[in-house]
Order: sequence, then structure tokens, then C-alpha cells
Amino acid sequence: MHQYIPFFPYEFSLLTILSLFKSPLSPKKPRKPFTMRNTTKLVVHVVDAQNLMPRDGQGSASAFVEVDFLNQLSKTRTVPKTLNPVWNQKLYFDYDHKVRNNHHSHHIEVSVYHERRPLPGRSFLGRVKISFSNIVQEGEQVYQRFTLEKKSVLASVKGEIGLKFYISSSEQDQRSPLPSPSRPYSTPTQTSSVVEEELTDSEAEDPRESFASAEQEDLSDSASEGVEGKQKEAEPEQVQEPVQTLHRQEVLPRPAPMHSIRLRSRENPQETNTPHSRGANQHPQRWPNTNAGERFTGTYDLVEQMFYLYVRVVRAKELPPGLITGGCDPYVEVKLGNYKGRTKHFDRKTTLPEWNQVFAFTKEKIHSSVLEVFVKDKETLGRDDFLGKVVFDLNEIPTRVPPNSPLAPQWYRLEDWRGEGKIVRGEIMLAVWMGTQADEAFPEAWHADSASVHGEGVFNVRSKVYVSPKLWYLRVNVIEAQDMIPSDRNRLPDVFVKANVGMQTLKTKICPVKTTNPLWNEDLVFVVAEPFEEQLVISVEDRVHASKDEVIGKISLPMNVFEKRLDHRPVHSRWFNLDKYGVVEGDPRRREHKFSSRIHLRICLEGGYHVMDESTMYISDTRPTARQLWKQPVGMLEIGILGAKGLVPMKLKEGKGSTDAYCVAKYGQKWVRTRTILDSLSPRWNEQYTWEVYDPCTVVTLGVFDNCHLGSGSGSGQSGNGSSRDARIGKVRIRLSTLEAHKIYTHSFPLLVLQPHGLKKTGDLQISIRFTTLSLANIIYNYGHPLLPKMHYLFPFTVNQVDGLRYQAMNIVATRLGRAEPPLRKEVVEYMLDVDSHLWSMRRSKANFFRIMSLLSGYFLVGKWLEDICNWRYPVTSVLVHVLFFILVMYPELILPTMFLYMFFIGLWNFKSRPRHPPHMDMKLSWAEAVNPDELDEEFDTFPTSRSQDLVRLRYDRLRSVAGRIQTVVGDIAAQGERVQSLLSWRDPRATSLFILFCLAASVVLYAMPFKAITLASGLYYLRHPKFRSKLPSLPSNFFKRLPSRIDSLL
Repeated sequence: MHQYIPFFPYEFSLLTILSLFKSPLSPKKPRKPFTMRNTTKLVVHVVDAQNLMPRDGQGSASAFVEVDFLNQLSKTRTVPKTLNPVWNQKLYFDYDHKVRNNHHSHHIEVSVYHERRPLPGRSFLGRVKISFSNIVQEGEQVYQRFTLEKKSVLASVKGEIGLKFYISSSEQDQRSPLPSPSRPYSTPTQTSSVVEEELTDSEAEDPRESFASAEQEDLSDSASEGVEGKQKEAEPEQVQEPVQTLHRQEVLPRPAPMHSIRLRSRENPQETNTPHSRGANQHPQRWPNTNAGERFTGTYDLVEQMFYLYVRVVRAKELPPGLITGGCDPYVEVKLGNYKGRTKHFDRKTTLPEWNQVFAFTKEKIHSSVLEVFVKDKETLGRDDFLGKVVFDLNEIPTRVPPNSPLAPQWYRLEDWRGEGKIVRGEIMLAVWMGTQADEAFPEAWHADSASVHGEGVFNVRSKVYVSPKLWYLRVNVIEAQDMIPSDRNRLPDVFVKANVGMQTLKTKICPVKTTNPLWNEDLVFVVAEPFEEQLVISVEDRVHASKDEVIGKISLPMNVFEKRLDHRPVHSRWFNLDKYGVVEGDPRRREHKFSSRIHLRICLEGGYHVMDESTMYISDTRPTARQLWKQPVGMLEIGILGAKGLVPMKLKEGKGSTDAYCVAKYGQKWVRTRTILDSLSPRWNEQYTWEVYDPCTVVTLGVFDNCHLGSGSGSGQSGNGSSRDARIGKVRIRLSTLEAHKIYTHSFPLLVLQPHGLKKTGDLQISIRFTTLSLANIIYNYGHPLLPKMHYLFPFTVNQVDGLRYQAMNIVATRLGRAEPPLRKEVVEYMLDVDSHLWSMRRSKANFFRIMSLLSGYFLVGKWLEDICNWRYPVTSVLVHVLFFILVMYPELILPTMFLYMFFIGLWNFKSRPRHPPHMDMKLSWAEAVNPDELDEEFDTFPTSRSQDLVRLRYDRLRSVAGRIQTVVGDIAAQGERVQSLLSWRDPRATSLFILFCLAASVVLYAMPFKAITLASGLYYLRHPKFRSKLPSLPSNFFKRLPSRIDSLL
């Protein structure tokens, strides 16, 4: 008897054929809503437009929007007869990981057209191109307005369009009915048949072809959009109008778009081989460079390649239980020669432990031919029991170099620990390979040279990449309040508002008028960070007397309810009811108080500013907070931290000097920290990191520190207690604009640190750095635009506000980075950000004074040279200057060309002496070589001061003497200006009369005589020979010095 074996492909095909002949009138099961194949979508929310160009000949337009993204074309409905249309419609586009990995080369093109009726056709109204790098995830989208741009020079375009862009992964937003604009209405049975046919057709198409869908939805926050009225008028039309989806292959019923369409390949074979650099951003691959071809950044070509033996201990199973407890406390010991590494042990008496730890042994310290992995049982008393071991021959270990896939762990049977080859009970999952520092396991691995570190110190020696928190400016506009009733109803209150966010507290001024309905209209600005942890606490207080403030009302508001704005458009204000002070939430007395005071506020999160946590003099990032406003990167910065040499001992360890050094690099929002090299005065890190560069006129900062938190338990350092601070070894700043593009700089920078007892050189830092530009045109474009976002210039902050906000931003960054594992400690962040750079220092004042003198020395040299010409000290030079002066007077049109040509030749002459290496910290420029110890002690003093009264009085007297000299200079400058003003102010009637008569005579002479003759005569008089000169001051100088100033009116 033969057994029937079904062949599924043939049966499936037969069922499919039979289903095609199924009657359309037969009952069918209800189908689920059609879901697009790709679960991730790009959503373009077309909200509205304003002030469009009229196109219908009647002063209006019937506008629709067409969006083009990666060969996908989708359009909105047409809003007839208006120049301010409101669509409020969402368009969906296919989106995959390949687009995300190469987002810098993609754009979204949004075009606005006028639909001509009754004749088919359309007219161009404007377009906008948005870089895909500005697209955010769902929940972070913000309403944005874009100015419509021309397609050609002769095009007539005006108006703005309001859009939202985001990437959606939720299935709820992606389910939409299949578009069928040309089909008539059909019954439900026919509709299901039609949908089935369309599904079959779509499955038969090339899977690489993408499509777009459109959906209509109401605005989620009409107040933030500012289009409440228009939205109500547009909602009925949205329900009735069908949604149309257009494909590239379809024949359009009207003329084709006026813009050209480029077909882009959806598959790029080079993307699959893109190596990833450890420590890079979320997308660490390098995009193509049109000048130098395509080059990738994961090759670690800036540092010396270092080989490591990696051992990954994953888990174990079937371990033998203990004889007494019935379980075991297993741990693994990895032994290579004299080096041993141990995993943590389990206290749960388990036979199925899981560790997932990696051990790394550097190749230079391998002095054995075998690798032994022991599994042991932790015993409370006595010697730990051996459960088994696995032995590897180092000659048989494979080599793995990224971007090759990680080596898969395998199960190994445990052998007897005595080496007899006997198989014992239990298995362990391991992966062993030879790799480099580019391996993904390198940052989290236990290193053999850190074997002396235990406990929490193990985490403090690892390398780490940090990202600064996303900072926002919170603007609270306090407008007014109503019904402010004080406790003493017989008096009117002196009311002010106090706002608090975390550790930040700001107050408004006291209302100048005593009233129960005060008015302020003041702005209070705070710094907040995502994720928002603090709440905004607003309290209205009454100034009873100078030492007592009484709270009238209070309210707490979470940050996520505030609107985010990207420009200077107005934000809607709201009234908030204040809680009576002393009545908490849920208190039954709260319901009894039906009357409550209220306050009028306008609150928003400013996304158009760059929140500065460092000085603008050496800023590393200029991008605004909102990602939607970011521009495309102009280059790539790669830094290879090679090592350090000649470091000085920073602490005592076992009676001898020692240094446990690590390096921190900061650029933009990304911080990197190398691993700590223990007990070495010449550490070698050889770690390479990559940053995206958005502005070449920025600075990268590198600092070297001594790790003082290598102990166990509470994290105390080996040389101190838990309150020890990582010591500063030195810092280096490199401005990217001083680097030549595509050139590798390998240089040693001196590490200088200023201490209370003087300047000290602590060693040299060796780094390799390369700045790769993606486009020379983008670099030149940046040089002509402001350094900071435009909101800093349209609505600037005051100097005091900038200093206060920068200090608060620095505290927030230090607090958040201090929570990481390992933490980037506060003293490290403060040193990297130069938190004390704004404090008074006599040394810095001298350095800045001599910087000014050095700047003016060039002008002094020019004046000295002219004096030598006038005195005929060098006769040949004086004759040549006279000849040149005659030529310029006769041909004045040559003056400006001669000046610029002269500067051109000066630049060419200085090219040969251009800097070959990036500049480093200059001891002489910093005025730190011969600084007074008392001045250093003053610079390192706390604020407010912690020194004795006598010392503070002495420093105050010294500061008074310095300020007195500055006061004299400033007074002399003011006196010269006041003398100029007195020429025509008749303070001195005789001097003013002489001057106006001179002006009358000069005007007649200048009118009658040729200008060239007057210029020639004046020049010859100035260059006259010393025989015709007098040592006494000239007549104009004597006249000017006799003019009165207002200094005689000062007290």
C-alpha cells in the first residue's frame, strides 16, 4: 500500500487557481484592513499654506501639494479658491534602513501647484526641499513654516507652507484604504473582490517598487498650529474628498510635473560592506565624497593596530550540584600564562549560570601557548572546588577583523581539571578569537593589564562614548495675574512671581503698582534637558516686608505640556488657576475653595536656539536644539588618540609615584573616554573615534586625567577616599579651521596645567587627526553665514543671561554624564568646558592686555615707518614713497587696487611660513611663565572667597590701583571725544567761532581749487624734509588740546 505524500507547492498553486474562478457573489469572510508591507513609514503632514501667488485670474488659486520622496509621488486634495489653503492631510511613504543609513544624500521635495479648471493642467506656485537628515521620530515632530522657493529665475513665487515630518512605526497610522480615484461606487461584495484583485496585482509587481499612500487627519494641537478657524472650515471637505495616490508608472490625467524626476537605485551593494567604527555616531559609515571617491572610516588607519585575544564567556549548563547544598555558586576563571580573569559568581545555587563577559589579553603580554578556562564553585570556607576546564591551543584560534560578523559561541564539554583528558559533567558556551581594538567587544572587555582592579573600579577603567543630553531653553513669559488676595485684606499686596525648575530659581520684579491684578510682562528663561525630569513650579508671592515673603498661590506644570517652537512665531498664552498655599492635592479643603486666583502665562520650549554649555570662543557645536533645523554635515573629523609620554606621577601607590591615565575628547554633543592604563607614565591607548562636522569654525577639546576611583566597594580611589577627584594632567584645543582637508596630522602636544604653586608641564599627548570635507562649496557657504542660529540675532539674550544660562547648562550636562557607567565626573566636565573662564584673574587680564598690545604693534610699526619717511632717515625709501604718492594722486582709481594687490602679495609671501601643525597651549601667550604666586592663589580662590580678611583687603587694594590706571585711560579717551563735540557746541565761543570761520574758508578753497592739487599739497607738507619742521607741536594740535571737555564738571 502506497502512502500519499502531499507536495505543498502544487497544492497551493491549485488552490490559488480555483480561487480565481470563485463566484464574486459567494460569501466571503471579512478581510482585515490592508496593512502596508513596510512597517516603517515616512509621514509628511501637510497642514496649510499662506499668501500664495494668485493664478486663476480672479485673485485666488486652487492649490494642491505634491510630495516627492525616492521615486514615490503623492498628492493632497485640491482646496479651491483661496490663497490660504488648509489641507491638514498626511501622506505616507515607504521607508527602510538603507534610506536611514544614507540619509545625507536624500531630500524630500514638496511642490505646490494650482489646478486649472475646467481645462486640465496645473501651474507652479513654489516648492521646498528638505534634507532627510532633519526628519525626527514620531512624537518629536514640530509644526514648521517654510518659505516657498522658485524653480527658475523667471518664476514668480511667494508665500509659505506649514508642514510636519516624522518617521512612524505604529501600525495604527499606517492602515489606510487602497486608493481608487477612478473607480465607481461598488457594493461591499464587489469591493472585497476588487481589493483582492488589487492585492494580487501588487504582489505580482517588483518588490523593489515602492508606493505612497495619503490619509487625512485632524490637527492634534490646533493652538500650536494657529489655524483653528481654517481647520473647522476644512474638516467637512476632508471626509468627502477621496484620497489619490499616484505612481511613477501611471499615466497622469493632466500634464506631467514641471520638475524632472531622477530614478534612484533602491539597492546599493556597497552599503552592505560598510564597516562601522567603534565610538562613531548612530550612523558611523562614511558617505561618498565626490572629490576623493568613496572611503570608509572603520579601518582604524590613524592609530597603531593592536592585537588582542578575546574570550567571551556566555553561559554554562548541566553543572554538577554540591554534595551538601544541592547547588553551586559557579564562576569562570580565564587563565593565560600569569594573567587571570574571573567572572562574577552566583549566590543563587544555580546549575544554569549566565555571565556574558568578555576578557581581552594584549598580544605583547602573551607568554603562553595555551588558554585555560576553569569553571569553579565558590566556597564560603576553604578552597574553591574545580568543576572542570577547557583548554585551547593559541595556534588554532581564528582571527576576526570587523566588519566581519562576530564569532558565534559554541558549547564545549568540560574536562577534568587535572589535565587527564577525562570528560566530566557540564558544558560551557565560549567564543575565542584574535582581534584588534576595532572589535565591538573592546569597550566592555576586561583587560589583562587591569587585573589589579576589582569591584566598582572595573567599570571605571573601561572606554566609553557619551552623548550630552538634549538641552532646551524654557521661556516663561509672565504676563499678569488676577485676584491676588493677601492674608491681610486691609492692605494691597506687593506681588512678584517666582519660578523654579530643579535648582534654577528666577523672580520677576515687584509690580510697580500695588494692586490685586498685577501686570509684569517679563520673560524668565531656564535650561531644561530631555528626558524632562523636573517640573516648572510657579508661585506668586507678596512682599510683606524686606525679610518676609508670603506665598499667595502656587502651581506645578510638567514640561511635556508646553509647546515647542522653532522660530519667532507667537505662542498662545493660557490662564492657570493657582492652588491656595497650604492646600495640597487631594485635600478635602481644596474642594471647599471654589474661588482661586489665576495667572496668565505664555510658555514654550525654544528649539531655534543653540543652548551653549561652553564659551563661544572655543565652541564645538552651533546647531539649534530642534533637529528639524539642522543642516547637512560638511565633513568628518577623525581623531586617533595614540598615547602620552613623559607623564609625571600624580599620586603615591605603595610608596612610589604612579599615574593611571585616561583621555577624554569632546566635540559637539559627543564625548569619548579612553580606557584607563594603570601605573604607566607612557600609556598607549591607540583608540580612534569619529565625529560629524557641521561647522568648520569649531574647536575639539582633549583632556588627560588621572583616575582616582579604582578601588573596590564604594568606588574609592587607591590613593584616597570616595571623595577623591580625578586629577587634571593637561588639555589641548584644536580649531578645525586651522587644519588642511584630507591631511593626517600626527603630532605631540605638550600638556600644561596651571596649579596653585605655578605652571607645570605634565607630559605630551600624541594624537593623529584628520578633517575630511565632503564639499568645498558647503565649507565656503558656512563662512558667509552667522555662527549661531538666527534666533540668537533676532531675539538675543543679554550678556548676564548668557552667562547664567551657560552655567546652568554646564551643571545639567555634568549631572547627567555623572549618571553613566562609568561616570564622567563633574570635575572632568567642568575642566573640559572651562566653567571658571569668566571669573576674575590678574593673569588673564595681563594676558589679554598684552594681546591687545600685540595687535596694535603692527599699527605702531606703520606709524614708526611713516615717521622715518618724514624724517628722511632712509632717503631712497623716502624718494620712492614720494614717487608712489605722486602716482596715486594723479591716478586715484589705482588706490584700492594697489591696496588689495599689496595684501595679496603679503598673503603669498606668508604662505611659505604657514603653520605646519595645529597650535597648542602657549605658555608665553597665557602669561603663565612668571606669574606671581599670590596672583595664582587669587585665581584658584573660590567664589565667594575663602581667604582671610587681611589677604582679601590686600588684593582689593591691588585691584583698586590697577582699576585706577584703567580709569585714567578711559577718562582720557572720553575727554578727546568731548573735545570733538565742543567744536560746534559753543562751550568755548572763541574756539567755535574760529572753527566755523575756518570751515567757511576751507569750503571756498576746496571748491575753487582742484582736489588733486589740494591732496598733493597736503601730502608734500606732511612728507616735508626735517629742515622745514619744528620740534614744537603743530597749530591744529595746539588748537585741539585747548578745547574744553566735561571732566571739569566731574565731582
